[in-house]
Amino acid sequence: MNRGFFHSKTVTVIFWLCMSMLTLVPIWWMFLVSVKRRVDLFGAPSFFLDVSSMTWDNYAVVLGNPVFRKYMFNSLVVATSNAVLVSVLALLAAYAMSRYKLPGKDNIFFWVLTNRMAPPAVFLLPLFLLYTTVFVVGDWSLFDTRIGLILLYCVFNLPFAFWLLQGMVDGIPQELDEAAYVDGASTFYVLRTVIFPLARPGLAVTAILTWVFAWNEYLFASTLTSVHARTITTGLAEFVTVTGTNWGQLAAVAVLTLLPAALVLALVQRHIVAGLTFGAVKG
Repeated sequence: MNRGFFHSKTVTVIFWLCMSMLTLVPIWWMFLVSVKRRVDLFGAPSFFLDVSSMTWDNYAVVLGNPVFRKYMFNSLVVATSNAVLVSVLALLAAYAMSRYKLPGKDNIFFWVLTNRMAPPAVFLLPLFLLYTTVFVVGDWSLFDTRIGLILLYCVFNLPFAFWLLQGMVDGIPQELDEAAYVDGASTFYVLRTVIFPLARPGLAVTAILTWVFAWNEYLFASTLTSVHARTITTGLAEFVTVTGTNWGQLAAVAVLTLLPAALVLALVQRHIVAGLTFGAVKG
């Protein structure tokens, strides 16, 4: 019995080590390309880092370019604003669906989720026409604006956040709300002092995931922006030209794009498990 236990444990460890390597190898290869000179990229491939020939010139060029610093700033503003707005709206919607007897509540919940099921490419042409012809006031339009991307990402991230928070709010006993109402509390006070503290792990997960989704999004950002609101992911395409591809700088931008999301996930990793399991089992 003990042999079987250790055998199964060993197989499990080996399996997850292999899966981790499959995940990390492309990232490691991307880093190797980013610290190589252009002439070394077309030599014999190697998975080992040659410290004597590595260079940080690709990072220096990218970080010294004000255009890419602006792209990074746009991504930070769009992703952070979207995460905050989506988390607040999703919490309010989840509370309303959980506490109030709304007519057709199940149908509303399913309809909201269907907005997340359609492939994003389906909405590309209609959104482009709306942003360039309908939502236009004088010389101003939603096209190539950060607010345009923030609102658009809310449309696609809000159903997911709503679905994620629904079970978490359902897991909060309704008796706590009723006790607060008996003491004369308002709905806003209940949300601020009862629901928000208890749903904080779920809100953390919701904010993290929606932030990552907005940070990594490429399709809409490349279509609905041109100059002023371009994000860092769309900047990757600028290294692929008719005269060739600057692989070193392209890899450097990819690494820099990966770092903020990896840092955010590393700092709040403990909240992810707590948030995803919150409300899963009701007493």
